[in-house]
Amino acid sequence: MPAVYLDCNATTPMEPQVRDTFWRYLDEEFGNEGSRTHEYGARAKQAVQRARDQLAAAVGAKREEVTFTSGATESNNLAILGLREAAKQAGRMHCITSAIEHKAVLEPLEQMESDGFTVTRLPVGPGGFVEPRVVEEALRPDTFLVSLMQVNNETGVVQPLTEIAAALAKHDAYFHTDAAQGFGKDIDALLNPRIDMISVSGHKIFAPKGIGALIARRRGYDRIPLKPLVFGGGQERGLRPGTLPVALIVALGEASELAVRDREARRLKCLSMRAEAISAFAPLHPRYSGDSERVIPHVLNVAFEGLDSEALIVALKDMIAISNGSACTSSSYTPSHVLKAMGMTDDQANSCVRISWCHLTPNVDWGAVAERIRRLM
Repeated sequence: MPAVYLDCNATTPMEPQVRDTFWRYLDEEFGNEGSRTHEYGARAKQAVQRARDQLAAAVGAKREEVTFTSGATESNNLAILGLREAAKQAGRMHCITSAIEHKAVLEPLEQMESDGFTVTRLPVGPGGFVEPRVVEEALRPDTFLVSLMQVNNETGVVQPLTEIAAALAKHDAYFHTDAAQGFGKDIDALLNPRIDMISVSGHKIFAPKGIGALIARRRGYDRIPLKPLVFGGGQERGLRPGTLPVALIVALGEASELAVRDREARRLKCLSMRAEAISAFAPLHPRYSGDSERVIPHVLNVAFEGLDSEALIVALKDMIAISNGSACTSSSYTPSHVLKAMGMTDDQANSCVRISWCHLTPNVDWGAVAERIRRLM
């Protein structure tokens, strides 16, 4: 039997209903959304608009506030680098982020620094989250952007977005969140209208790879002053030109609607699996990363005494497929910047593995997994 896939934070399997919709728009309804002279194009346009509505509904936004992208990395770049010109014109060239952000946020901000911006990177404690008070204290009159993730991809720790939004209530800095790991899962926090921009990734919510969105809420009648990063067409109101991938877009829309509809059943399934894993691991005296009260139900970041993560992954590869950090930086063998920011030594960080599952994950023989680990210790 193949190993059970337990790396859903890296990518999720496709929801069967989403897959069916995706293939239908590849094989049958393959029209170009921009074609205005025939029904194939008209039907494609209607399908894209419905997908916009489905995404917008998941966060209480409007269809015209949804811009489709290739994924959360592009959305993050658009949200950050797309504000560069407006920030310069306003003379407010200060940005705030955290030390535990995904590289898709940290690296665009490094580009901003090379262009004369100042970036404040907020610390976190062993719990793995940013304190709202620290955000408020870091605000300056020239702060133009605050970019803080919703759920950390390595630890599963949910950031206090609602409290951070409240801390920003009296400041007009734009508030962006990389919601790749939380959209469609930690749903209520993203309904907060003080969150200006939300980055979405399709392959984290049971849709295909290669599709995502940036949801940018208007402030009253005013759009966020984003500028495009690429040029060559009028699609997506000129903000993200190029022929729209209709099949990918409708799959993302379907996945978003199902995530909202089925959220409680999915949550309970993930909590049950989490309880089974924790119970099986208890005799091994594991060390879990992050504040356990804040970790999303489908993630465990864990270390076992005396075991290196690479050795553990190899030893378990015929049973479960797991990882030891972000898939986007898997070519790097340096200790996780997230775990280091939480105060771990190199050795402690290098001993941690990430186990992540979902409602589609088959049953795992956690007892057998724990026994294999015990023999290695």
